Amino acid sequence: MLPILLLLLAYLIGSIPFALIVSRAMGLADPRSFGSGNPGATNVLRSGNKTAAALTLLGDAAKGWLVVWLVRHHGADWGLDVWTQAGAAVAVFLGHVFSFFLRGKGGKGVATAAGVLFGLSPALGGLVLAVWLATAIITRYSSLAAILAAVSAPALTHWQMGAEHWTTAVAAMVAVLIWRHQANIQRLLRGEESRIGRKKKT
Repeated sequence: MLPILLLLLAYLIGSIPFALIVSRAMGLADPRSFGSGNPGATNVLRSGNKTAAALTLLGDAAKGWLVVWLVRHHGADWGLDVWTQAGAAVAVFLGHVFSFFLRGKGGKGVATAAGVLFGLSPALGGLVLAVWLATAIITRYSSLAAILAAVSAPALTHWQMGAEHWTTAVAAMVAVLIWRHQANIQRLLRGEESRIGRKKKT
């Protein structure tokens, strides 16, 4: 029963919509009402408020980090096997993508996935972040940076962690993340994707 409750709790933590919480607290428009309509840090940045975007990013990443930190440090004490611990990482990610508080609609999961990776290993998180930063700086496409960083994550996880359950969990998150970026991929192929620092065309 405890594993089920833990997975549910991880999902609910992941469901916390920091984009909406931060935007409302700072008197900004609902991030779902402009830009891509995605309740995430990149779209909050389109409001022009960098502080709000940074707080959203930190909040979304922190919930992924928190769940992984808890299960890695206390999972054995709670009698959880390694696959349940890995399942909690996937659950918090899915909570963000399919938020309970937003009736199953959520963000694309990039920041929360990053939090999961940093929770597994600061070195792992740093390596994947380096892929994201390099791509974002060179191309100025946030979506392309997220996709390439995601694609690199399973191999880097295997290299850093050497554990099948964590590599499998990361691969599962990557599959969902790529699926959530389908529209971005199509716009990239057509040359219509908006770049970082440039307002989305309407």
